[in-house]
Amino acid sequence: MRKPRAIDPDKRETGPYFLTWLPIYLDYLSVEKGLARNSLASYAIDLRHFGHWLNEQRLDVETIERIHIVKYFQSLRAAGISARSVARALAAIRGLFRFLVAERHLKVDPTENLENPKLWSTLPKSLQPSEVEALLAAPDRTTPDGLRDAAMLELLYATGLRVSELIKVRIDEVVFDAGFVRTMGKGSKERIVPFGDTAKAVMVEYLEKGRPELDKYADPHLFLSRRGRPMTRQSFWMKIVRYAREADIRTHISPHVLRHSFATHLLENGADLRSVQMMLGHADISTTQIYTHVSRARLQRMYESFHPRA
Repeated sequence: MRKPRAIDPDKRETGPYFLTWLPIYLDYLSVEKGLARNSLASYAIDLRHFGHWLNEQRLDVETIERIHIVKYFQSLRAAGISARSVARALAAIRGLFRFLVAERHLKVDPTENLENPKLWSTLPKSLQPSEVEALLAAPDRTTPDGLRDAAMLELLYATGLRVSELIKVRIDEVVFDAGFVRTMGKGSKERIVPFGDTAKAVMVEYLEKGRPELDKYADPHLFLSRRGRPMTRQSFWMKIVRYAREADIRTHISPHVLRHSFATHLLENGADLRSVQMMLGHADISTTQIYTHVSRARLQRMYESFHPRA
């Protein structure tokens, strides 16, 4: 994938778009919506690229029409920008125009009824259930490190947490009796995610037999390194790669693959999309809908493999 051209720092960002509309919308996202810093930075980059394109086309926010928006996204695709990146840019631009209309700065939203770019070419990778079982069985549960890793893998697959959320889980955020964990997701939004008896049993064993040997500083985080500090994303990623190799999993794997597997397997077994959205912590259900594409793609492969007239 080719990246969008870099914004020229010497090119002055002038005009109503840069001086008025963009600043008030970014302030709204930060203050009112509580958007996370990284997400806010991504939105700002996408919206600045759009602003420079408007300048090049000699267009302004007040007179832009739907056809101009379409041409902008056609230019992104022609430049080799991925469908996922184009979808992210569309979300940012659509949000801007909806805000301006809601605040009565504009009368018409030119992005209304625009469809999201197709994301079939960038479907998230997920593991087969048998591969998940092999991965979860890989850690040596006779050692404190192995018990910790097994508990992390079980909780990750049981809840679909992001790795950034998993490593920040504190002991007091896990309610074992009720079987759920509280986590703070993107945009500083708290959500409650359930987990099953299997994950509960492994975590209890880790707390009783593994964690006491790792806890050197009375740290409140659930998962600790040998040095008694919270586990890092990099360390956990390296461990997953090693366990995947031991489990003879040939698919490229990362911590996020287990999150994708969690969502895909839930939907394949009949879970409704809205529930999966809540558990994943997606602000927009359109983000969750990509997993229905995964299920359809897998269904298509199965049909072609087994139907006599496929």
